Amino acid sequence: MLTISGIEKIQGKISVPGDKSISHRAVMLLSISRGRGEIKGFLPGGDCLGTIRCFQQLGVAIEDLGTTIIVHGKGLRGLRKPLSELDAGNSGTTIRLISGILAGQHFTSIITGDGSIKKRPMDRIAIPLRMMGAVIQGKDGSDLAPLVIQGQNLKGIDYTLPVPSAQVKSSVLLAGLYASGETTVREIISARNHTELMLESLGAKIKVEDGRITVASSELEARDI
Repeated sequence: MLTISGIEKIQGKISVPGDKSISHRAVMLLSISRGRGEIKGFLPGGDCLGTIRCFQQLGVAIEDLGTTIIVHGKGLRGLRKPLSELDAGNSGTTIRLISGILAGQHFTSIITGDGSIKKRPMDRIAIPLRMMGAVIQGKDGSDLAPLVIQGQNLKGIDYTLPVPSAQVKSSVLLAGLYASGETTVREIISARNHTELMLESLGAKIKVEDGRITVASSELEARDI
């Protein structure tokens, strides 16, 4: 038998770990922003560190200080062609979101992941990105990683998410930063809105109303997150 005696109050301090979804997005968005931004409360787990490594391969200077990360952004058009495959590890967030950014670059890149990621179909992002003009080729003609992404001049689309997905929504919105015209994502059921809030805080041309998120090409200005 376990007996627990109550006390009048609990007092003390705890440190809450950072949020993984926000940590991923903060690194990505600051990497394509202009200027220096500091991320406080970063979650230094394997997935988020993998996102850092991907953007370092794309030429972004990132200082890893544990739970504080300093990103020296390159702007929308400042990323460089990686010298080797980008590795998302076990992170579906990394491979899906970064694909939207890579689709609008002026170079070809390859992104892969671990054995688990290679079994997960990427058609949910490949379909809308191809509608925007992206050229994405998966293994043996499939939509499985590794993905070869040939950067293109993208065009904006009006896309309704077939199922709620913050990852797919974010991938399309990130591609929309590089597209001509407006890109609209419609949600029947709302998914997490981390990306929209962060884009707005960094100065993106973004409108959110009645289940529609619309973004237009615009430079982002770095700030601390």
